[in-house]
Amino acid sequence: MRISLNWLRELVDVTLAPQEIAEILTNAGFEVEDIEDQRQLADGVVVGKVLDVQPHPNADKLRVTKVDIGDANDPVTIVCGAANVRAEAYVPVATVGTYLPTVDLKIRSSKLRGVRSEGMICSLAEVGLEKESEGIHIFEAQTLQVGSDARPLLGLTDVILDLTATANRADALSMVGVAREVAALTGASLNLPKTPELTIPQGTGGLTLKISDPKACPAYIGTVIEGVKIQPSPTWLKQRLQAAGVRPINNVVDITNYILLEWGQPLHAFDRDRLQQVAGGKSLTIGVRFAKGEESLTTLDGQSRTLQSQTLLITANDRPVALGGVMGGEETEVHEGTENLVLEAALFEPVAIRRSARSQSLRTEASTRYERGVNQAELGIAAKRAIALIQELAQGKPIVQEVADTRPDPESWVRSIELRLERVNQVLGPVDLGDEIGDIQPDDVERILTALGCQLESVESDEAVKWIVTVPPYRYRDLEREIDLIEEVARLYGYDKFCEDLPPKTEPGYLSIDQVLIRKIRETFRAAGLTELLQYSLVKPEEKEEQISLSNPLFVEYSTLRTDLLSGLIEVAQYNLEQGNGVLNGFEIGRIFWRDEDGFAEGDRVAGILGGDPSRGKWTRGGQDAPMSWYEAKGIIESLFERLGLTVEYQPDRQDSRLHPGRTASLWIQGDRLGRFGQLHPQLRAELSLPDEIYGFELDLDVMLNALVQDENLTPRFSVYSTFPAADRDIAFFVPDTVSVADIQRTTQQAAGSLLESVQLFDEYRGERVPEGQRSLAFRLIYRAGDRTLKDKEVESAHQKVRDALLEKFGVSLRS
Repeated sequence: MRISLNWLRELVDVTLAPQEIAEILTNAGFEVEDIEDQRQLADGVVVGKVLDVQPHPNADKLRVTKVDIGDANDPVTIVCGAANVRAEAYVPVATVGTYLPTVDLKIRSSKLRGVRSEGMICSLAEVGLEKESEGIHIFEAQTLQVGSDARPLLGLTDVILDLTATANRADALSMVGVAREVAALTGASLNLPKTPELTIPQGTGGLTLKISDPKACPAYIGTVIEGVKIQPSPTWLKQRLQAAGVRPINNVVDITNYILLEWGQPLHAFDRDRLQQVAGGKSLTIGVRFAKGEESLTTLDGQSRTLQSQTLLITANDRPVALGGVMGGEETEVHEGTENLVLEAALFEPVAIRRSARSQSLRTEASTRYERGVNQAELGIAAKRAIALIQELAQGKPIVQEVADTRPDPESWVRSIELRLERVNQVLGPVDLGDEIGDIQPDDVERILTALGCQLESVESDEAVKWIVTVPPYRYRDLEREIDLIEEVARLYGYDKFCEDLPPKTEPGYLSIDQVLIRKIRETFRAAGLTELLQYSLVKPEEKEEQISLSNPLFVEYSTLRTDLLSGLIEVAQYNLEQGNGVLNGFEIGRIFWRDEDGFAEGDRVAGILGGDPSRGKWTRGGQDAPMSWYEAKGIIESLFERLGLTVEYQPDRQDSRLHPGRTASLWIQGDRLGRFGQLHPQLRAELSLPDEIYGFELDLDVMLNALVQDENLTPRFSVYSTFPAADRDIAFFVPDTVSVADIQRTTQQAAGSLLESVQLFDEYRGERVPEGQRSLAFRLIYRAGDRTLKDKEVESAHQKVRDALLEKFGVSLRS
């Protein structure tokens, strides 16, 4: 909002410089974006009197004038191109050396078509008062002092502050509201406009009101005013509107705009006779309702608007004549021949106006104020002030006034809030008291809130200082809770007075152990050649009891929460293959959700997809692919665990229908189930047109973190390397297919004891000479001691223990 300092100084006794006022308002939360000094627009422009006008000898459209600008020497010669220039007229003259910032022109003595010109006669556009002007400006006064400063006559003695208020401060969209704020900030006294006492007959006929939706329009005041004379507004009114960026139109319309700026209350004036024509009858009923059917209305901007169901209307005998709280209609606007008025002063519900304006893609000064909330306690004051000005400036006579008011009792407009001094200091902290650092004192709180118009009543308490604060009606929408009052105390006390000391002890930020380990997992998976992927947590619904469905999904395709990560990775692999990018090798760390007996549950998982040719060059194979085998995929998984320092056991698993029943293993760490790894099921691969060699895994991140957080993993201990040679022994046997290699390795390690350094499977055979239902396995056992060279007797003793353990536990048939 553009704030005129001349106008502001009439409302509040403040003598501070414009820059000081701007700084105070900015520090209090009102951003002053610009300071426009209108005095600079016509610095050097003086009053001149045109003595003589002659045609230009070399140009048909130019004239040569003699102008008296109060110079002791002869009148100056000025070449002028305006058609309205005439002798004996008093005009603004920009003398030589004057700079006009609006048109970016510095006046110099120069020749125009052979005639020297010593200045310029100005139009209002050239001094920044209008965007366009048809001719030069001629002062209305018959006698003026030539050579005097023209700025007071042009109204260019003001300074404008371009002020931006936050959305919660609807009161700051008026001069009265800003004046109240400045008075509170500076301690200056207020001089608000006096409200005249008017006696207007009510209920005498001629006008009735019909408010169909009292919630959307809680109050409506309609006043019939007769005998108005439409004419230009006086200079003071024009200048105040122009300073606020409003174009003057005529005295009645200008008065409604003036009250809008002064009190923040939008008003609208209808031509009563035109209302009667639109209404189509002698009686006139002004109504407020929402649009219905396919109604239309031509607004003041000349646009024909199709009305929607959320558009709030003002009607005359149920015919639309205006957009309520937004813009009037063209058919009933005040014009030069208007003699009788219906003045509207109303309150509209903010949400209703916001929806109505949005439905028409229209935003006006009126709708901006209604959307933020107009002060309902001062509706009558604004209406009386407007009627008094219409009486004074347009000679109108109020005949009848009708009021439809469903507002609650005025006592409900006043809100009382308990404020605790202890809470004020707890929230705001210590302040600079000048000589020392301390808390805000009770006197400061009382002074600040009293200056804002609040009434404070002390509450007797032995333990703490408390007040019951009564909020003024014009701050009813903004001050609702104790914290709002604390904010006001902070604003007016001064943010610059609060201490900026850092806490005495600070420490640098750090990552939690879980964050460190998750980053390590990511690095490990990327180091193995896997690309990290990210998917949506919302997926298509499936027939799963454990799946959780959203109650308000945006799309059906994203209406449930995922119960696993692997399904999404399989879809990603299919899409990547369809795009011609080959099989994707990637992983994802994400959260899954499910429903169980105890309700909703969630957990973090790590999943991956593997496949395709792991090698780079194919020239050794004639350009043919060598798909990843089961053991190569398993080798990648094992390398991941080895990098992380985890010992993982594999057990056969057939629970997941998406994975091959003979090529799937469950993964275990110290007896805890880690997850599952396997090759995709042939049927699933055929349905998705995927190659055979596709492998997937899904691991429980919490189980991994629990294992990684163990001391032996967080702080690896150095083991001395043995300098003595190792002794290796091979063992081969037939064993049933149901016995896993992991069980054999575990039994072997336990039987051999500390002398066994490692045990590795190096051969598996099925076929001829192998009993049915069995397989031939061959292991290499490495024996080593750290303090001596082992003797054959020691090695054979340990090796025999291994044979005996395997025979006893698994019933193997030894071959060696």
